[in-house]
Amino acid sequence: MPNVFRNLEGYRFFFFSLDRGEPIHVHVEKDNKHAKFWLSPLSLAKSRNFRSHELTQIRKLIIENIKEIRRKWDEHFNRKN
Repeated sequence: MPNVFRNLEGYRFFFFSLDRGEPIHVHVEKDNKHAKFWLSPLSLAKSRNFRSHELTQIRKLIIENIKEIRRKWDEHFNRKN
């Protein structure tokens, strides 16, 4: 389970290695909360226990770090840019 990054508020952004066959996305967790965001276009795929204001914050963090998320996805899954 490759980590992409963890921010100061405790959100962990990561992939599952078995996600190879799916379109590019990122999972986010904090405490007992979990969400999955598609990157193209950026949209919430699913969420468990996050409140709407937290999802808004997560979405902003994804936008700020989208190049790094894409780079790590390509690197992990051996995709060419």
